[in-house]
Amino acid sequence: MRWIWIDKFVEFEPQKRAVAVKNVSRAEDHLHDQYPAYPMMPTSLIVEGMAQTAGILVGHARRFSERVILAKIKRATIDDIVVPGEQLTYEATLERIDDSGASTTGRVLRNGRLIGQIDIVFSHVDRASGAQIGIPDHNFVFTDDFMRLLRTYNVKDSAQDD
Repeated sequence: MRWIWIDKFVEFEPQKRAVAVKNVSRAEDHLHDQYPAYPMMPTSLIVEGMAQTAGILVGHARRFSERVILAKIKRATIDDIVVPGEQLTYEATLERIDDSGASTTGRVLRNGRLIGQIDIVFSHVDRASGAQIGIPDHNFVFTDDFMRLLRTYNVKDSAQDD
């Protein structure tokens, strides 16, 4: 099963910025695992939500021609907890992109209030290089689920725009 930690895009400026939201629901099993008496969104999954938001922004900028692999989390600060009934907003900004990878900066908001910053470095792995190090040939990063998510903001999958 593939977990997606964002619900939809609310803004998308190709090669610049993406904003996605995640509505935190008590119905999500993972909220009860860490602290059964006080369900909350694990910080690691908040970081993953930002990685998915920023990763789609990076992939779209290169027409999804490469695998976008999270290489390094430069900074991740989350200053408060997130509980069911709240909404997370992930604001990702593309800082740099080239043949080797990309870097993004990000802000995490809870119900519109800033609670964290997450800056991420991504590596680009093309099919030939990926085959040499054992990465599958199929696009395991940008699955159909992610492509449908991108279209929640009416952004076309530029890999198919030819």
